Amino acid sequence: MTSNANQERRQMQVAGKETLADGVVRVTLVDRDGAVVPAWTPGSHIELVLDDTTTRQYSLCGDPGDTTSLAVAVLREADGRGGSIRVHDKLEPGDLVTVGGPRNHFALVDADSYLFVAGGIGITPLLPMAREVDAKGTPWSLLYGGRTRASMAFAHELTAAHPDRVLVRPQDEYGHLDLATALDGVEPGTVVYCCGPEPLLQAIETACRERPHVTLHVERFAPKDLPAGVEDGAFEVELGRSGLTVQVGAEETVLDAVLREGVDADFSCREGTCGTCEVAVLGGIPDHRDSVLSEDEQAENDAMMICVSRSCTPRLILDL
Repeated sequence: MTSNANQERRQMQVAGKETLADGVVRVTLVDRDGAVVPAWTPGSHIELVLDDTTTRQYSLCGDPGDTTSLAVAVLREADGRGGSIRVHDKLEPGDLVTVGGPRNHFALVDADSYLFVAGGIGITPLLPMAREVDAKGTPWSLLYGGRTRASMAFAHELTAAHPDRVLVRPQDEYGHLDLATALDGVEPGTVVYCCGPEPLLQAIETACRERPHVTLHVERFAPKDLPAGVEDGAFEVELGRSGLTVQVGAEETVLDAVLREGVDADFSCREGTCGTCEVAVLGGIPDHRDSVLSEDEQAENDAMMICVSRSCTPRLILDL
């Protein structure tokens, strides 16, 4: 949870809650005073502050043109950290909840054609993208996998609306998604957007490296695993705005170190998945460990997520 009152946070009211599929509910939020909700673009997510210690990020799955409400779909994760269970079991229509954002680190880029690949609840950020490109008349297709057909939210409405574009492939019926066939069937220059569990993301990253005719964008729900044998060391961080130098110990993060020194910094997930703590890098080379920036963005070394990323150089200079 952030250390300060985020200017982008607001109280919103739960206007509706409905079951979409096995273990999936849609929560609709409105402004408590009936005002227009914040504007957003496909790929955006919001934060739900569920209690003093529980803040979770969920992709917006509604219509960006709807100025009256925001909608998220939440998978109940029995083995998770408790946030989704709280949404399923405790959050009810009429409740007030603090909402942060929207923020977008999975933005839809212009392209001549698109392939969307979803695994389970990973369908949520892809829905608004598909709606937007379809409205523009841009060629697109969707490959959608899940454990069972009954667990796949929005599957029926997608296939009914776009039978020639949407391929629904539950694992209990078809096995793992046939990524090779899907990727080999698209035109050169196609942009691929994928969201889902880590094994799917790793598989499509591998497949796309072997197919340079496509460009891949992924969004992760969970932090990437660090390579085996990684040992963290201490380093210095100079804060460009104040000139203060902060020592970052081997057992603490940059975020922890600057907060310890009383520096105001936004943060939320502490896992490198939400992008709230992104800070511009003015000097030095970060050791990127986030799941937000693409490989190309990380290679630019002009920004980092200070909740997880460290330093490849003895000193970093950050815009704080």
